[in-house]
Amino acid sequence: MTATNRTASGRMMAMLLGAACFIAISFPAIAQDYPVRPIRWIVAFSAGGPTDTVARLVGAKLTEAWGQTVVIDNQGGAGGTIAAAITAKSNADGHTLLYVSASHAIAPSIYKSLPYDTVADFTPVTVIATTPFVLVVSLSVPVNSVSELIALAKAKPGQLTFASSGIGASNHLAGELFKAMTGTDILHVPYKGQSQTTADLMSGAVSMTFGSPIQTLPLITAKRVKLIAVTSKARYFALPDTPTVDESGIKGYDSSTWHAALAPRGVPRRVIDKIQKEMARALFMPDVQASLVKIGVTAVGSTPEEFGTLLKSEVQRYAEVAKRSGVVPQ
Repeated sequence: MTATNRTASGRMMAMLLGAACFIAISFPAIAQDYPVRPIRWIVAFSAGGPTDTVARLVGAKLTEAWGQTVVIDNQGGAGGTIAAAITAKSNADGHTLLYVSASHAIAPSIYKSLPYDTVADFTPVTVIATTPFVLVVSLSVPVNSVSELIALAKAKPGQLTFASSGIGASNHLAGELFKAMTGTDILHVPYKGQSQTTADLMSGAVSMTFGSPIQTLPLITAKRVKLIAVTSKARYFALPDTPTVDESGIKGYDSSTWHAALAPRGVPRRVIDKIQKEMARALFMPDVQASLVKIGVTAVGSTPEEFGTLLKSEVQRYAEVAKRSGVVPQ
């Protein structure tokens, strides 16, 4: 090899080593520098509800920790699919996040065509919180327990009704799961708003509902409806003396809903880890905990792997429930 070639070869090697060093240094810097601008957190619900409240509580803590504003962008409607579609098309740099509930896992079972893949087009970050449904019946229904409710439903097939917030909604499938596991025939009555559901439940126009705690607890306290059970596997902290459906003899019944954070597909793992750790830290701050208790949710802060496993299993579970209940994708 000539001196000239050796010199050229040496320069090339130096360039390659320099590039390798730059890459090695740059990857950790992705997480160290993140975030470098405001973060858009798309919330798949309208402003003012309990889910939106949780997002704002956590978002405020992220803003404090990172010095970059977390902007809550409410994109409600279509079962969360509008928000999910926007997120799926966003840059995979961690500056766009998505806040979803179990509705995200239900969507493939109720919509014929989605502009994204519910699992593949997103990167799991963390399960933020969980909350059960509260099984309540109208005062006109002569039951006080799950066993009595099942007995009455079997004695009067098709005569009892359960209200939900819409076909394919989480509490609709909670009711369908109850029917499937108890072998009962209870008529589903979908509503578009909570106010009409509440009015008809109190009047006796519908027999029962699987309601959200924050909306249902005031009715229970005022003795306008009868509390029968909660739908989580474990007892609910806000109603420690109330049995679960599982405890009441329907073994394996669990229809808690969850709230979680997703990112677009391809966000670097170092960035995902940074977001997850800060969200988990925020969730267990005393002031955030106190606020979560008031709206009836339990903080989780799971790992990305735990959420990824949950999401896949929930998509499958809700698909099976929807099929058994005869839900036809629209």
